[in-house]
Amino acid sequence: MTVSSRKIATVARTVQGAAFLTFGLNGFFHFLPMPPPAPAAGAFFGALFATGYMLPLLKGTEVVTAIMLLSNRFVPLALALIAPVIVNILAFHAFLAPAGLALPLVLLATELVLAWSYRSAFAPMLRARVTADAASDSQRAPLGAHATV
Repeated sequence: MTVSSRKIATVARTVQGAAFLTFGLNGFFHFLPMPPPAPAAGAFFGALFATGYMLPLLKGTEVVTAIMLLSNRFVPLALALIAPVIVNILAFHAFLAPAGLALPLVLLATELVLAWSYRSAFAPMLRARVTADAASDSQRAPLGAHATV
């Protein structure tokens, strides 16, 4: 990885981490004023809130992945965890609240940049066919090497 691509990845990681930390914590502490949502968007959030668990799960996932991204620890795991959240945020704004589409597009862009930057970490799970124990075969000692049968 070149110096410039490392810097781009660092900026993308920091932007995405900061955004999810801010909006994730806002889901718990409500420190950012939010404009009243459109009726369909409000109904969607009402349904998530009514479950009793979905909004805390989403916001908790955002905070945990933000901490991973900002600390530069477990970044591929953070990217895998937050990807479906980004897809939902993008779909929400595309279909229910298009006025706020800019930030989800930035989050999508940072996710794609980071996924490309960490592509070697994702390569094993993108294979079309793999046996259940193939991933650990290279790390496993030959049968009988440590114990007798």
